[in-house]
Amino acid sequence: MTLLFEVTQDAPETCAAPCLVVGAFEDRVLSAAALRIDEKSGGAITRLVDSGDISGKPGSTHVLFALPGIAAARVLVVGLGEIGKFDAARLARASADAARTLKGLPLDRAVSYLTELDVPGKDTAWKLRTAALASDAQAYKYTATFKPKPKSSQAEFSALAFAAPASAAAALAQATAIADGVRFARELGNLPPNICTPAYIAAQAQKLAADHPGVGCEILDEAQMRKLGMGALLGVAAGSANAPRLIALQWNGAGEAAPYALVGKGVTFDSGGINIKPSAGMEEMKFDMGGAAGVLGAFLAAVKLKLKLNLVCVVPAVENMPGNNAQRPSDVVTTMSGTTVEILNTDAEGRLILCDALTFVQKFKPAVIIDAATLTGACVVALGKHASGLMTKDDALASELLAAGEATLDRAWRLPLWDDYQSQLDTGYADVANIGGKYAGAITAGCFLSRFTEGFRWAHLDIAGTAWEEGRKGSGTGRPVPLLVQYLLDRVG
Repeated sequence: MTLLFEVTQDAPETCAAPCLVVGAFEDRVLSAAALRIDEKSGGAITRLVDSGDISGKPGSTHVLFALPGIAAARVLVVGLGEIGKFDAARLARASADAARTLKGLPLDRAVSYLTELDVPGKDTAWKLRTAALASDAQAYKYTATFKPKPKSSQAEFSALAFAAPASAAAALAQATAIADGVRFARELGNLPPNICTPAYIAAQAQKLAADHPGVGCEILDEAQMRKLGMGALLGVAAGSANAPRLIALQWNGAGEAAPYALVGKGVTFDSGGINIKPSAGMEEMKFDMGGAAGVLGAFLAAVKLKLKLNLVCVVPAVENMPGNNAQRPSDVVTTMSGTTVEILNTDAEGRLILCDALTFVQKFKPAVIIDAATLTGACVVALGKHASGLMTKDDALASELLAAGEATLDRAWRLPLWDDYQSQLDTGYADVANIGGKYAGAITAGCFLSRFTEGFRWAHLDIAGTAWEEGRKGSGTGRPVPLLVQYLLDRVG
C-alpha cells in the first residue's frame, strides 16, 4: 500500500511523533527544524556534528533517541550535502534516504521537516509532492512471490506527515495518486514472466476498469487482431504458447473532446526470438513490458485524480519466444496499416507490436499520441540510466514533455528524428525493414514508428535505460509514470 501522507503545523520540539526527520548540511549548518531541536535539547546535534558522527554528507543518516526537551521518541538527521548545492534533486535524495532508514525502524509513522528547506525555484506544493513520491518509492517492497511470513508484532512504517501549511495538502492528493500509479507499474514489472503474461496484464486492466467507475475496457484476442490485420504484432507472438492480447482502456472526463492517447510496449518476456539474446542478463527481459506498465500506471493515476480530459491507453501484450512457429529473419509481415515489414532481426520486436497498436489507437481520433517502450539498447548506450530518450517532430510537444520530466525529476532528453535517418530502413523486399543497421539504433527505431503516426501529434519515449534498475536485486522504477501524469496535469491547468 502507498504511504499515507498528511501535513502538520506542529513545532519540532513539541511534535510527539515516533520519529522526526530533520537535515544537516556538510558546512556544519543545520536546517531550521534541526536547529530548534538542537537548542531545546541542549546542543545534542551540535555535539555529534563536532565529533564527526553527523557529517551532513548526502546519503548519510543518524538516529538520535530520547533527546531531552524533545517530545518525539527519535530524531533522524539526514545529510543534505553542501548548502550552496542544495537543489531539487538533493531534496528528493534526502527524502529517499530518510524513508530508507525509517522503514527499517520499529515505527508506523514519522514527521518530516525537510519540506521546510528552501529549494531554488520550487514552491511548497512542489516540495511536498516530490518528497512524498521519493519517500514512497523507498517504502515500496516487493513481496508477491516470497513465502508468506508470520505477521510481525513490530510496527511497520506506513504514514508520513510533512511540515507545511494546511492549504498545501492538495499537493499530497496528487502525490498519492501518482505514487499509486508508480507502485502499480513497479509491481507489474517486478512480477516474474510466468505470472505476468499477456493474459495477466489484460486481467489487471479489466480489474482497474471494474474498480474505477467511468473507465471502459476492451480486450482483443488473437482472432480479433487477425481480423484487423495486425500481422506485425501477431508475428512477434507466434513463437509463444502464451497468446497475445491488445488492451484498450478509456477514461472520459471531458465530454466530446479529442482524447490523449498513451501506448505502451508490453513484451512480457523477450528472449529475442530466433535471434536469441545472450544468456547473461536475459532474466531482466521480464522488464520488457515497462512501457505497458508505465502507461497503465499513468492511466490509473489520471483516473484517481479524476482529470478533466479524455484519455485512451492501449497496450499490445505479447511474449517473444523462439518456438516452432516463431517468425524468422527475412520473413515479411503485413501491418494493420497495410505497410509491409521485412524482419531482419526478431529481437527488434517492440516496434513491430507498437506499429499495429499505433495504427489501432488512431480510431479514437486522439489529439496527441505518446508511446513508451523499453525499445533499444542503443538508447541506454547514449543516455545511460538517468534520462529517457524522447523523439518527436513536434517541437511544442517535445517542450511540454521535457518540462514535465524536469518538474518531476523523471527527465527525458530529446534525440533527433530527422528524415536523413529513414533511408537506413530501406530494403529490397518490403516497404520497410525492422532495423536500420548498427548506427543510431534508437533513432532509426523512432523513425520506424514515425511511419505509422503520420498526420498525428506523436512522441516516442525510449525508456530502456530508465524502466528498471539492473542487477539481481534490481527493481522496476515505475518510470515514466511521473512524467506522463505531469504532462496530463499540465493539460488541465
